[in-house]
Amino acid sequence: MSGQSSAPVASSGITPLQQMVASCSGAILTSLFVTPLDVVKIRLQAQKNPFPKGKCFVYCNGLMDHICVCENGNSKAWYKAPGHFSGTLDAFVKIVRREGIKALWSGLPPTLVMAVPATVIYFTCYDQLCAALRVRMDTYAEEAPLLAGAIARVGSATVISPLELIRTKLQSQKQSYRELTDCIRSAVEAEGWLSLWRGLGPTLLRDVPFSAMYWYNYEKGKSWLCQRYNTTEPTFTITFISGAVSGSIASIVTLPFDVVKTRRQVELGELQAKNLSCRVSSSTFCVMSRIVAQDGFSGLFAGFLPRLIKVAPACAIMISTYEFGKAFFRKHNQERILRPLQTSNT
Repeated sequence: MSGQSSAPVASSGITPLQQMVASCSGAILTSLFVTPLDVVKIRLQAQKNPFPKGKCFVYCNGLMDHICVCENGNSKAWYKAPGHFSGTLDAFVKIVRREGIKALWSGLPPTLVMAVPATVIYFTCYDQLCAALRVRMDTYAEEAPLLAGAIARVGSATVISPLELIRTKLQSQKQSYRELTDCIRSAVEAEGWLSLWRGLGPTLLRDVPFSAMYWYNYEKGKSWLCQRYNTTEPTFTITFISGAVSGSIASIVTLPFDVVKTRRQVELGELQAKNLSCRVSSSTFCVMSRIVAQDGFSGLFAGFLPRLIKVAPACAIMISTYEFGKAFFRKHNQERILRPLQTSNT
């Protein structure tokens, strides 16, 4: 796979730019497949418990969670559109029939502005880190995905966290960019720069262990399936199955942290929407204690099945599309290297 070309090709046979294009394609496809599931879930939630003004809810496009704030009690908003649904399938059919198929991707474009760059940073950093760590860790090279996955997730989450806070303020308060700049400046002066990363702790507590376990199990599963089916290059099916299984395992183990993160996100979002101070005693441990006191230990595992149904296909689609894109670019690079050699020989 090694060779010289006009662009710096990594040991994996593709350039960082090509890794970014492959991950970007995977991110867009994943969001297109997974978003309709979350749109239907939110519509069913709104039907059961109508969202009042300032109420926050979690919107997931398959790539990352976003806090959405109900805007000015708007009854025409996509998540408040009229209609009575008896279940998930009934909701799908009625939404498409009454509002058109585009309604299944309601609210998606604004979230992709952050979700796609975050995914590109995450996957590209993982591949670059993993390749570097495998060389340096020598006999412990098999543990490289564990460390690379954790570091890559810390990096992408840290970059995106302030942007998500800004997006929530823009959506909830309808501020101009000048007003938003003044608001952020005053918050930094009052509470310091770390206020821009408020809520990052619970996010990292869920996402870092998830990423470490996901990548370790994915690489192990992919290698095992390649050996079982006697192939040197993983097929689309192998990467799809490995992604789904590793994503399922990681999502189950980190579920309590997901419950805490969601609760914390919603609390912070509603405080920001009402322009109130966020100086509240809501550490991860405090939120966990409150959940156990209110709902028992089982409250930490609330939403087990919905999370599994969402995470497994999202992981499978994202990683298989990403690996397919990398394989495409690897083949393209090899052909580009071999073409001058074949021409000179003739």
